[in-house]
Amino acid sequence: MEIDSVNDKYLRPLQDLRISIMDKCNFRCSYCMPAEVFGEDYVFMREEELLSFDEIERLVRQFTTLGVKKIRLTGGEPLLRKNVPNLIKQLSSIDGIEDIALTTNGVHLVKQATALKEAGLMRVNVSLDALDTEIFQKMNGRKVSSSVVLKGIEAARAAGLEVKINMVVRKGVNEGEVVKLAKYCKEQNITLRFIEFMDVGQTNGWDFSQVVTKKELLEKVSTIAPIEAVERDYLGEVASRYRYKGTNTEIGIISSVSDTFCGNCTRARISADGKLYTCLFAEEGYDLRDFIRSGVSDNDIKKKVNGIWSNRTDKYSEERTEETVKNRKKIEMSYIGG
Repeated sequence: MEIDSVNDKYLRPLQDLRISIMDKCNFRCSYCMPAEVFGEDYVFMREEELLSFDEIERLVRQFTTLGVKKIRLTGGEPLLRKNVPNLIKQLSSIDGIEDIALTTNGVHLVKQATALKEAGLMRVNVSLDALDTEIFQKMNGRKVSSSVVLKGIEAARAAGLEVKINMVVRKGVNEGEVVKLAKYCKEQNITLRFIEFMDVGQTNGWDFSQVVTKKELLEKVSTIAPIEAVERDYLGEVASRYRYKGTNTEIGIISSVSDTFCGNCTRARISADGKLYTCLFAEEGYDLRDFIRSGVSDNDIKKKVNGIWSNRTDKYSEERTEETVKNRKKIEMSYIGG
C-alpha cells in the first residue's frame, strides 16, 4: 500500500483516528452526558443516521493511505452497538493498521471481551471514576456499582486484552478516590490514567475551580510510593507518563487544562453520524457520511480528507482563555467520542 502522508499547517502528521460508533450511552456521567440534559426523552440518532460498518471500513482504508496507523472506537458507549466484533474484524484486516483499541465503561465486557479479542481488538480503556460505589454512582448518574466495571476489567484481562483505566477527577466529587484507585491499579499492575476535568462541550458545567491539576494528582500518588517520569512512546501522545520506581506499573496524566497538549496532536475524530473533526474542542465538523453516500470514488474521499487535514490549524489548549471557555460553542464529548 502506498502512503501519502499529510501534515497540517503546523506540520503535525495524521496518524490516529478515533471513531464514535454509537451516540447512546447507558451512563449519564456528569462531565460527559449529564442526566439533566440527556433525559429520558432525549432523541438519539436513528440507525440509518449512523455510519454503517462497511462505510467505516471504507473511510479507514482511505485514512490509512494518508498515514493513519492507530484506530480507537468510542461512543457514547460503543458496546451498545450490535456486532462490534464484526467491525473489529473488518478493521483488523486493513493493511497499515497497527493498533485497534476501544474505550468503554466496561459494563458489557464480561459478555463481549473474548469475542472482541478474537476479532482483533488489542486494547481497552475502561472508564472508572471511583471504587466507592456511592461516589461512582454519583459520577455515572446511574445505579451501576463499581463492582460491575471491575468484573468487566477482569474479563478483559482474562481474554488477553491490554487494559488501562481512565479516571476523570472532579474536585469535591471523587478526588478522595484518587489514592484508593491508584493503590488498586498498582496492586493489579494496571496502568491508570488520570484525566483533568476539561471544558469539552457546553453542558458539563465546567469551572476551573473543579479541576484537580496534574501537580495535585502527582502529589497524591506520590504518597503511595516514589514515582519517576517515563519518556513518551510516540509523537502525539497526550498523557504524561510516570511509573512507580522499581516497577513497570505506570500512571498517566492527561493534563488538558493545567498544561497545553495540542502541540504534537496527530488525532482526527469521526462522529457516529460521519462528521470529521480535527480537534476535541471543535465547533463544527466536515460531513463525510453524506459525501461517501453520494457515489464518490475512494480517491475522492482521500482527496477530501487530505484537504481538510492539510488546512488544519487547531491548537485550542494553547489558545484557551476565560472568554473561549464561556463563549466558544464546542461539540459535546458524548458526540465526538472524547
